[in-house]
Amino acid sequence: MAVPSNMSILNISGKFASLTFSRLESLSDNEASDDILRLQGMGWVKRKIIGAGTLTLAIEHFKNADGIECINIEQTLNPGGLKTNDERVLDWAEKAKEDSVFGATIGQNRRVKAEDVDDEYLREGWTADTLEHGLIQSRVVSDTAKSGVSWTVNQTWGIEEIKGERRYVRHMYMKGPKDEEVRGRLVYNYSEFSVLVKSWK
Repeated sequence: MAVPSNMSILNISGKFASLTFSRLESLSDNEASDDILRLQGMGWVKRKIIGAGTLTLAIEHFKNADGIECINIEQTLNPGGLKTNDERVLDWAEKAKEDSVFGATIGQNRRVKAEDVDDEYLREGWTADTLEHGLIQSRVVSDTAKSGVSWTVNQTWGIEEIKGERRYVRHMYMKGPKDEEVRGRLVYNYSEFSVLVKSWK
């Protein structure tokens, strides 16, 4: 399902599910997603469980008391009910995190103009209003000292028009332990708008 016509990257509060189509019909790059998980050190069994399931995001997008943009995300994988929580502050400060899915990582988040993003794939494909308001950029690196693996994932988030519909999309660019490069996109299905979230314009 497309996002509501009035939803923009200024406020992505709501619930989304990853699209699970067959390979030929898929809007998301499933093969790229699996490659990224593999290069992050995730085992075959866990990758297949994630690939076969539906990942639902409950997103709360707001400004904190200091006026800084924040995005909190509860991710649930079904079947199985595996949950992770992401609390992102869009100030580009480094933040260490450790969870059962990705291990020890260090992340940064910000709102950024497309022309200030290095990789062309991360800059392209967005709606005019997304480019006007700025993309959301997420950069996550492995905490190699703790995890024993080395990788970097850069993402840009925004609204993209696909087959005539506005969709919430993430573009991904990964550099793996041996400088392997993977690019792909995740396309999300809008489920419902949450009336219990903070919002701003």
